[in-house]
Amino acid sequence: MSTIPLTKRGAEILKEELHRLKHVERPAVVNAIAEARAQGDLSENAEYDAAKDKQGFIEGRIMEIEGKLSAAQIIDPSSLNAGGRVVFGATVDLEDEDSGEAVTYQIVGEDEADIKKGLLSINSPIARALIGKEAGDVATFQAPGGTRNYEVIAVRYV
Repeated sequence: MSTIPLTKRGAEILKEELHRLKHVERPAVVNAIAEARAQGDLSENAEYDAAKDKQGFIEGRIMEIEGKLSAAQIIDPSSLNAGGRVVFGATVDLEDEDSGEAVTYQIVGEDEADIKKGLLSINSPIARALIGKEAGDVATFQAPGGTRNYEVIAVRYV
């Protein structure tokens, strides 16, 4: 299995979710199953079916998170020294060459990506176009609305 890049913050978020699933969600669904069983006939018991479905989802998510954490390569952006190049974990200030709009993104792993918070997935077209660029370079990528060009204004490792 290949390694999965995660920032320290992303790894902490996954660890918190794993803890919540194991210590809050899993016991709650086990209790719900026990209560549904106590009601008798399971063949027509909607609560039992719903609880079993939820249990399957929780167990699957636990396995998924444990797999990701075991294969994770945790990167601390503040300890990076990439010589001003855009790398995983870097925070990049950009300017849209067409509109002049300034935006700031941090390049993160898939699980922590949230465009509204300025967190770009490493697998997104814009992040792939930015990797290796330096301040002053132009990144060109294909967006749903057509080709976009962003000038790299600054690269920070925070």
